[in-house]
Amino acid sequence: MEALRISSLPSLQFPTKFDKSQPKKLTISGFNPRPASSFSPFQRTASSAFKTFTAVQSSVSTEPANPPDPSLRNPTQEEKFDWYAQWYPLMPVCDLDKRVPHGKKVLGIDVVVWWDRNESAWKVFDDACPHRLAPLSEGRIDQWGRLQCVYHGWCFNGSGDCKFIPQAPTDGPPIHTNKKACVAAYPTTVQNGIVWFWPNSDPQYKDVLAEKKPPYIPELDDPSYSGPMGNREIPYGYEVLIENLMDPAHVPYAHYGIMQTRQPKEKADREGGRPMDLSVEKLDINGFIAKQEWGRSKFLPPCVFYVFPLDPLEQGNGAASSGETKKVSSAQRGLLIFICIPVSPGNSRLIWTFPRNFGIWIDKIVPRWMFHIGQNLILDSDLYLLHVEERKIMEAGPAQWQKACFVPTKSDALVVGFRKWLNKYAGGQVDWRGKFSGALPPTPPREQLLDRYWSHVVNCSSCSAGYKGLKVLEVVLQFAAFALVGIVAATKQAAISVAARTTLVAAAILSFAASKWLAYFIYKQFHFHDYNHAFR
Repeated sequence: MEALRISSLPSLQFPTKFDKSQPKKLTISGFNPRPASSFSPFQRTASSAFKTFTAVQSSVSTEPANPPDPSLRNPTQEEKFDWYAQWYPLMPVCDLDKRVPHGKKVLGIDVVVWWDRNESAWKVFDDACPHRLAPLSEGRIDQWGRLQCVYHGWCFNGSGDCKFIPQAPTDGPPIHTNKKACVAAYPTTVQNGIVWFWPNSDPQYKDVLAEKKPPYIPELDDPSYSGPMGNREIPYGYEVLIENLMDPAHVPYAHYGIMQTRQPKEKADREGGRPMDLSVEKLDINGFIAKQEWGRSKFLPPCVFYVFPLDPLEQGNGAASSGETKKVSSAQRGLLIFICIPVSPGNSRLIWTFPRNFGIWIDKIVPRWMFHIGQNLILDSDLYLLHVEERKIMEAGPAQWQKACFVPTKSDALVVGFRKWLNKYAGGQVDWRGKFSGALPPTPPREQLLDRYWSHVVNCSSCSAGYKGLKVLEVVLQFAAFALVGIVAATKQAAISVAARTTLVAAAILSFAASKWLAYFIYKQFHFHDYNHAFR
């Protein structure tokens, strides 16, 4: 799902040098796009961004068919990746309402995210009141800015300390100061417009931000760039999500008819798939760097995978013609950024953004929900495939992935690289610390599996506002239709001309038809949009 469409992003060409060193703050080189002839927020795709992935031709073999070296499964203690010593993203700030607490799950941990207006900071707590374990995410922010559990009214400040127990006598001992009355608070920070938290509430990690920071992407804070974010709950696991984002070869097939991809001169089939030559240049506990002829990508475990371009001169080896290079403006840059969050077995969360420093005026006049319509369609078009694929992988056993899957071509280099990293450093799968049995949740009906409302709309401030606005318009159109019919029926025939009466009736019919079409549009774009590959 590099296939995730960049609705506002014109055709892309990749530019510049990549620094293989790994500073604490991640700096990303830019790229040069080619101008597009037109733009549509609903159906426009960033075709060339994905052309660069679907038509790359180089010469490095990944040799994926060989079974993994036993050493990949037995890293030293110093090399072992600790899933609970990392920063995890929760949600984009733009999709969090400061007036209410929000419940989220990461690594199987239920947390509540809320805005502490007394400290002007986002806070992340365990989503359980210490009294009777009721979810604090169902609570409210009281008039003093405290998080209140609505089961019995216990209140907590931004440090997790209990400040008020209504049932405690005012003249009795201050039982609210007991440590057992406190709620676990996690280290939290906001970076690049996203709320991150450290999944360990032990006091020794209170100042962990001074020692280790989340991956930093400067373009997301650069006012000359624009990149609207999106998020969605995904009904398949973290491993399948992230390797799908690393796989460009599926784009012309799984997303046929949705995304434009670079076509070969001679097509071997309808979709125009072709050989790709990708390679992983460096793989260690800190992830890997991958090279393509037109660009590079980097995996920063556990969550960040981003794609950035090469400079036209660096593309080298005669890959880009001099004519193509002349068309590229070195001032235009952009990136593809995907943030994949492990939620629970069989569930994950995706945050995406495609920052660019051109065409930024588009984002000022087109609301995010218009872009999300197309981006959700891309997610839906291979969602069922991946949901079923994950179950087949689990049947074979995650440790047997490389034996169960036949990946003989170089287009799978990044997927194989991710699985090698997972096996060598991270135990072969997400460490759930015994919270789950390992079984995947049952497959729900297709309409529920592909549901957009609960997986995206309610979690997106723009789509939620757009949905409500369109529902209001639907009611207005229905009311107008019935009102016009009522006017015609109540007006005496002599009091109104035949032409006027005909006009009112026609307007009523059009209003009613428009309300019905709008209702269908709302359902299709905000609730359920099936995707049948056989008829594409």
